[in-house]
Amino acid sequence: MFDDKFIVAGLEIGTSKVCAVVAEAVPGEPLNILGAGCVPSRGVSKGEIVNTTAAEEDIRRAVAEAEKMSDAEIGSVFLAVTGAHIASFNNRGILPTSAPNHVIDEDDVESVVAHASAVNVPADHAVIHTVRQHFHVDQHPGVVSPVGLLGSRLEVDVHVIHGRSNRVQNSIRLVRGLQLDVEAAIFSGRASALAVLNAEQCQQGALLVDLGAGVTEYALYLGGVPRHSGVLPVGGDHVTNDIAIGLKVTLHRAEQLKKEHGRAVPAADDGGVITLPSEVGFASKTISLSALHLIMHARMDEMLQLIRQDLARAGVLGAFHGRVFLTGGGARTSGLVELAEQTFQLPAAVATNHTASGLREILDQPEYSTAIGLIEYGGRQLAAQGQHNRLFDWFRGLKKKMGATK
Repeated sequence: MFDDKFIVAGLEIGTSKVCAVVAEAVPGEPLNILGAGCVPSRGVSKGEIVNTTAAEEDIRRAVAEAEKMSDAEIGSVFLAVTGAHIASFNNRGILPTSAPNHVIDEDDVESVVAHASAVNVPADHAVIHTVRQHFHVDQHPGVVSPVGLLGSRLEVDVHVIHGRSNRVQNSIRLVRGLQLDVEAAIFSGRASALAVLNAEQCQQGALLVDLGAGVTEYALYLGGVPRHSGVLPVGGDHVTNDIAIGLKVTLHRAEQLKKEHGRAVPAADDGGVITLPSEVGFASKTISLSALHLIMHARMDEMLQLIRQDLARAGVLGAFHGRVFLTGGGARTSGLVELAEQTFQLPAAVATNHTASGLREILDQPEYSTAIGLIEYGGRQLAAQGQHNRLFDWFRGLKKKMGATK
């Protein structure tokens, strides 16, 4: 007899890396990460595919590594999507019920959610997520579950995330062309939030900022629900490029300087220098730490200010009094927490993954938050559908055993 365990996989095709993660899920328990495959990404720019041949090769390698480590055959994935084309808004659906003493049932809930989900987006866009926020019964707000209540008017607020259809489909088609089914496309910012934010943090108010190489995603939660989501077409690669131009060094050296000596906020002891060894055809070079830190500060301050301005335009900044959580590879930057606190005038911290167990080399790294969030999303979806182990063989290594009996 089969048990309640099932397998789920996530795939992130990022600007700096392609990452596949496989986990085992048991209802009511944290996901257990069995394996991961991460390789440098060569076919993506600003979160979107620009070289299909290179991206295909990278996906194959990442999936093969994850399969080997987990001893599972991946047949389907939950896929992360991102890009500056992705945007969000909030919408409300309204359903008058049949009578003043009508008892609201599941059909009413489904109907009002469907009404709220029938949104108008640009003709070239498609809805990626419609996330329930709160219900209203006879104009009484903040109802979490209206089933069983009496009411003549049922309303629901939803958070809608949408993006350009062709750009989302580009990733989906590429993966399907490799004989992998795509169970769902998930906005990377939402996936990261699932990995690092808990219910209490979302209830109190949380702004998640995921600083990737090509883009920076963000998601703001108030009252336990998402209120705003967005993507900046700026990330760690732009910081590296600024350093290369400003200090007249190669991109390779600029990346090294950023990782080994960088700071988002200039320090009091910035009077030091770094001597770079000579390269073929070039003499050694002395770099001022203060110049390096000022260049990084200018770009990273601009990034956070742009997020702040977008939250203000969306009308959610004034009501936000929670905390700022940083994740993604850029969260490693020294001084970034301090800069975030200065920008938002709120406590900030580097987020930690809390939803899964297993491989610490994955769980403890902020750059894997999106991949971990994908399997969390997938685990929830499959558990809710009761489709245990629909994606892969029932047991790891089953295919090998079947082959041995032929």
